[in-house]
Amino acid sequence: MKIAIVGNSGSGKSTLACRLAANSSAVILDLDTVFWNPGPVERPSAERIGEVRRFCGNHETWIVEGCYADLIEATFPWSPELIFMDPSRDTCIANCQRRPHEPHKFRTKEEQDQNLSFLLSWVTDYYVRDGIMSYRGHKELFDRYDGPKKIVTEQQDAQQASAGNPWSALSLNDHW
Repeated sequence: MKIAIVGNSGSGKSTLACRLAANSSAVILDLDTVFWNPGPVERPSAERIGEVRRFCGNHETWIVEGCYADLIEATFPWSPELIFMDPSRDTCIANCQRRPHEPHKFRTKEEQDQNLSFLLSWVTDYYVRDGIMSYRGHKELFDRYDGPKKIVTEQQDAQQASAGNPWSALSLNDHW
């Protein structure tokens, strides 16, 4: 199993990755840990792409997830199944509002909650900004990938997809 998951913050990427990994021996790479140095300071592009390529090459089964189109694209030589998490803006906002503590990003839940208004603005701007962390960037990445791929538009699709047969959900949009 080799899976790359891309989408907006709060779209369910991490949740789906954890559920799929629980039913397999796949290791997960959260791209936030690759993209940023402490600070947070963006790491140089070649450095972060190299780290993703080393991860993919060093593991037999893996799931890479994040909102960075350049890093998802770095997985393409391994022909992963590409999953574009594309629920509504309101779903992403609601997921961010009930997000549990992420200790790899914030020391405390309180510190994380202090960042919530910025995160909600970031989620909303996803649909109008450009670049590797935008809806447009993710859609262009999805459209040009010629390997196996799916779009998940509903949260229940992701939940069904992670139960047993990963792609048994009937309302997933197939793009083979």
